[in-house]
Amino acid sequence: MRFLGLRSVSAMLCALIVLTGSVCITHAEEYYSGTPAKYVFLFIGDGMGIAQKMSTEAVTGEQLVFDDFPVQGITTTQANNRFIVGSAAAATAMSSGQITNIGMIGMSPNGKSVKTIAEMARDNGQKVGIVSSVSIDHATPAAFYAHVPKRSQYHYIDHALAASNFDYFAGGGLKDPKGTRKGIEARGNAVTAIKKAGYKIISNRSGFEKLSKSSGKVLAYNEWLQDSGATPYEIDRRTQDISLAEFTAKGIALLDNPEGFFLMVEGGKIDWACHANDAKAAVMDTVAFNNAVKEAVAFYKKHPNDTLIVVTGDHETGGMTLGFAGTKYESHFNVLDAQTVSFEKFTQEVMEPFKKAAHGKNTFEDIKPQITKYFGLKFEGNPKKDTMVLKPYEVAKLQEAFIQSMAGQLIKNNSPQAAILYGSYDPLVVAVTHTVNNKAGLAWTSFKHTGTPIVTSAIGVGAESFRNNYHQSEIAKKIMAVMGIAPAVSVASK
Repeated sequence: MRFLGLRSVSAMLCALIVLTGSVCITHAEEYYSGTPAKYVFLFIGDGMGIAQKMSTEAVTGEQLVFDDFPVQGITTTQANNRFIVGSAAAATAMSSGQITNIGMIGMSPNGKSVKTIAEMARDNGQKVGIVSSVSIDHATPAAFYAHVPKRSQYHYIDHALAASNFDYFAGGGLKDPKGTRKGIEARGNAVTAIKKAGYKIISNRSGFEKLSKSSGKVLAYNEWLQDSGATPYEIDRRTQDISLAEFTAKGIALLDNPEGFFLMVEGGKIDWACHANDAKAAVMDTVAFNNAVKEAVAFYKKHPNDTLIVVTGDHETGGMTLGFAGTKYESHFNVLDAQTVSFEKFTQEVMEPFKKAAHGKNTFEDIKPQITKYFGLKFEGNPKKDTMVLKPYEVAKLQEAFIQSMAGQLIKNNSPQAAILYGSYDPLVVAVTHTVNNKAGLAWTSFKHTGTPIVTSAIGVGAESFRNNYHQSEIAKKIMAVMGIAPAVSVASK
């Protein structure tokens, strides 16, 4: 069953036509019929819903640059076979115009490969760049250059990167270049294939800063890959780590040429932070994403008549709410100032060593100083005079979660109730971030994606076509039209 509104009828018809292997072309004038843009930017804040944007502005006191874009639209996100979309289906919709099934990358529901706007730009003689703060073979970036039925086929995606002939890949690393995952028929080391395809591979700041247009095709990733091949959360980033904005700025410098370029940039760790219900980490990564957009805006100001910038999200994650019953109508966003690490860093560098060294002897009293140090929560004092002082019921919640953590109980080994309370994360860490968030006046309804609509913002050539309400698959078709290509879902050539 397809979960779509009336505005997506044309998208449904195109989806049906492409199942036969045909090309579905809609009327270009319905999208844009002016002079094509030479430079096209697509920014995707993974998991970035309206609440993520508003909380970031509330916490920082600054408006996101793309919230000031002249065109704002509302985008719905349903997949072909599920109301709540996943990143693979969402990115495929935005990269090709194809509404597809959960988990599929660059393919129609019946398994036909569909051509992406990045591939169209490449075939049109333009340079192409793909940037992400998570692994470069993760669902969102992969949907612009790979065609596989399962997003978990990282090894095949890595080889698709090698064969893409795109000019610039940057951000996170590769998850399975050697093909060691279960059920994978290895095709040889993908790193070798990437080098053979002419890519210069860079994995540190020194080499990154030396990159120039003479470097040729590039695959650049940060030296410290914090988790699952991803760059560190912005809250944890060190001075030697390359920021999303720096990866974006370098991409612009390397791709800029008379024929133009297409550059997709994903803020992937917004999603990861929201999956873990860590508001501070999500806010900081939204700031990092905003800084990357600023680089494109600076370029746009130099080329206002040739540039289109589109900023959107693939879905909302976590069901973030701007309000919490415990604070009634009050908000205390300054509470988040005391948090200095992400849930991930606290888990890796505090909780895991603590549990290994415990041998059943370490107690809740032993972990309390670390909670205070990294999150600012206080176990002594008057909660009526100091917001950071924990109330008795809050301490009891942390103590209960501590017992769960020390027993090694995560959702996959625990009860349905624990699943609702802690997701698949360390119970104490989740309880701590929930407590901090609640004191700030923020809350969560899920550890997963939600079906709430997304704001899509645009500025530049053809921006007007991104106004109003439409399914996210229309983003690809609108970009095609602005690129001077007939808006179509088309079968990719093998």
